[in-house]
Amino acid sequence: MKDGLIIAVLRHYESRAGKPLLHDHAVISIRARRPDGKGTWGNWSADSMLTHIVVADTLYTLHFMEEVSARLGWAWEPREVTPGRRPVLEIAGIDQRLIGWQSTRRQQIADALPILIADYEERQGHQPGERAAKALDRQAADRTRPPKRKEPRSLSELRDGWRTSAIRAFGACTVYRLAKRARAAAAAVWARVRPVVDIALAAVDITAVAYVMRGAFKRHHLLAEARRHLAHTLRGRPHEPGLDEQIVQTAIDGYTRPAGQTMTTADLRALYPHDLEDQAVLRPLTRARSTSRYDKARLADGALTARVNAVRRSHRLGSRSLPHTVTVPAGPPPRSRRDRGEALAGRVVRTAGRDQEQMTDVATVEESRRMIEAAAHMAAKLQDGIRARATAHGPRPQPAPVPHTQQPGAQPGPGPDTPTGGIR
Repeated sequence: MKDGLIIAVLRHYESRAGKPLLHDHAVISIRARRPDGKGTWGNWSADSMLTHIVVADTLYTLHFMEEVSARLGWAWEPREVTPGRRPVLEIAGIDQRLIGWQSTRRQQIADALPILIADYEERQGHQPGERAAKALDRQAADRTRPPKRKEPRSLSELRDGWRTSAIRAFGACTVYRLAKRARAAAAAVWARVRPVVDIALAAVDITAVAYVMRGAFKRHHLLAEARRHLAHTLRGRPHEPGLDEQIVQTAIDGYTRPAGQTMTTADLRALYPHDLEDQAVLRPLTRARSTSRYDKARLADGALTARVNAVRRSHRLGSRSLPHTVTVPAGPPPRSRRDRGEALAGRVVRTAGRDQEQMTDVATVEESRRMIEAAAHMAAKLQDGIRARATAHGPRPQPAPVPHTQQPGAQPGPGPDTPTGGIR
């Protein structure tokens, strides 16, 4: 379509329970101009809008966080609301008691959910799976939803009522120092979290999450994950325009392959270019039912991120071998003191290499590097000592060779120097 969409945004400040809940409702017109160069108008597909509704929601959330941080100086932190689900980004420094006081709907749903789960288990004979659990959660929300209040109230009236209720529950100090504590928490968050986006790591992250959670996916799935990645990484700091699209294109070009006419999937050979045996790391995560899909996706993302970091660290250290592997060629058995010193250093290096092969953590690579440097330093000290002693005492006298005599007319017996090669 051309020139975008026509959208009316209606801002609401309270929930059905009368608690503070800032949210917007967007009414989208289906009329849009066609990109045919003639300026004609038509109706665009509602199915396409519903397909991309999650992508639009992540874009709205990203810009909303940036606007709040820019206006108020606040930062955001992830908090796990439901185990196994995606964490929710909340303003850092807000008292958890105020969050619980405001989230009355969540508690109403949690109170109604055990009854629905018990009825499901009685009918089906087993516990609800992930999809059934989400359906029961929506059913509990519908059953406990209170009717809308018909008499409207102004924003000033709502704020006065909320302030009085919060002070009565938690005290004036908690309420009036809320903004100050949030700004102090934001300073701590931004001092701890660097607002730097690594495009390569972001591409690996969104590919792993989309693959484990969906198996096969489309571009808009990667785009939603890219915007979530930006929100978790920047914590309210502004992002460069087009950065989400750049992350998605990097993931598509480097870590995906076609999986049908319209779907794509993760390219495990691209994620593990040198270790074919490790390509099966992600596959068990897609079939494990004891863990939620999001937990499995985060495990896969953590493993791949650690691997990318280890590869980069090995390149910075000047290693040309595979990451996590240190190879020392085997030589002949040592026969002198110098050879024994070099062999001792080689054994230490090989031990470090075997330990290195079992780990995928960047700290392990650094620890093994220190071990290798210590082994090399020890070998150098041994060689310096050998050279110093050789200089002090001089070269060892070599015994004179014993002359070989043979009686005239005698034939040499078979041995290693005869044309028979020592075969008797």
